[in-house]
Amino acid sequence: MVVVSRNRVDELRRCLQSIEASKNRERLQLIVVDNGSTDGAAQLDDEFPNVQWIRLPKNFGLTKAWNLGWRAADAEYVMFLHDDTVVAPDAIAILADSLDAQPDAAAVAPLLVDQQGSPTPQLGKLPPVWEWSPATPGAGPAPVEFPRGAALMARVFFIKAIRQIDARYGQFGCDADLAAEIRRASRKILLVPAARVQHRGRDAYTTLERADFLLARAVFLGKYQGFGAGLQARIGAILGPLLGFRLGEVRYTIAGQKIDGTQE
Repeated sequence: MVVVSRNRVDELRRCLQSIEASKNRERLQLIVVDNGSTDGAAQLDDEFPNVQWIRLPKNFGLTKAWNLGWRAADAEYVMFLHDDTVVAPDAIAILADSLDAQPDAAAVAPLLVDQQGSPTPQLGKLPPVWEWSPATPGAGPAPVEFPRGAALMARVFFIKAIRQIDARYGQFGCDADLAAEIRRASRKILLVPAARVQHRGRDAYTTLERADFLLARAVFLGKYQGFGAGLQARIGAILGPLLGFRLGEVRYTIAGQKIDGTQE
């Protein structure tokens, strides 16, 4: 289990409490990658003594946190979670059993639901535009193209086979890239509706986060559709905010600045 968190200590506490109540908790290795939190998350050590913490000095984005997390995991499967999730007691076991039963699946995703149990926006398309639609759950596991990375279990050997999740992404892009790599390898991602995870999500993003998304899309298109598509997307990442007078985004997209402050 790899939970990535930044400055959402209350949400993180609820997430960890739900995992602690999971079926077969004693068999789970729980790792929290803290992306430079300053809101007191470090004080959770005493509340959760069975959690392994990786604390980063600043926000390095989701991609680096995922790579640090899965490398620290000593397990066949790794489940990535956002800190604003609440896991049903049997969800992790159901997902692991699904991977055991489906050797052609490289990853599985639970059904994301709200507090009332209704499906929340979860399924996207490739290339990514980071727009989501709720799943329509069937009776059993079903292939999906791109489930958002708020809750996703993957085979560690598959990530090792591609060496790592592409480090050119910052906050956005790692879940889309993993989905694309799985698709390119002719493997499947299955949505497992019997496994339920509550996800709060959010609607507003910072200027730097919006720029990070635009840059991530350019990286994705360049990788999977060629240099020309990537260059066109990179130019669009500059012109779109410029024409919309979103000058803060322009500053970041011209520099190619990712969420961690590095530049592509």
